[in-house]
Amino acid sequence: MSRLILASASPRRRELLTQAGYTFEVQPAHVNEDPRPDEDPISYVVRLARDKAQAVFAEISSKSPVPPQVVVLGADTTVTLDGHILAKPEDAADAARMLRMLSGRTHRVITGVAIATAKGTEAAAEVTGVQFLTLSDEEIATYIATGEPMDKAGAYGIQGLAAKWIPRVEGCYFNVVGLPLALVATMLEAAS
Repeated sequence: MSRLILASASPRRRELLTQAGYTFEVQPAHVNEDPRPDEDPISYVVRLARDKAQAVFAEISSKSPVPPQVVVLGADTTVTLDGHILAKPEDAADAARMLRMLSGRTHRVITGVAIATAKGTEAAAEVTGVQFLTLSDEEIATYIATGEPMDKAGAYGIQGLAAKWIPRVEGCYFNVVGLPLALVATMLEAAS
């Protein structure tokens, strides 16, 4: 049986892994999350997922020899619209800017997933389309006042109050929450 370690502090990723029946430990990775110049959104999240998984695997390896059954799962999610990466908002004004951009449009949510083991690292990405209703300035201000958008890529959480503005999701719903479970399950199975 593999020892699964989640290289993320995200409560949503913990909830999703638990929901899917996985037993795991949490050891957040500390890596620079700034996009590189001209880095496309898919390359960006795959690189960060790989960096996170490898950083935690290296940290574990530095303390003692890593048993062959250790599996580290790294993930990173971003929202993208018109080629722009919408990361977590810096402040309320940034959150409002992002929500105005998303209003009445369909955007993409991309999650990079990486599995690091003694054999190496495998990485992939999941892309989901998310349609937003048109939002009024009052709706945006009321939502931001709840604090919910402040720690989420694209300044919203589909599993929270913003759910009422999302009439259509094309692809994996769990990807939008922060972890594409079917992709993760397939990758974990291949790694075992």
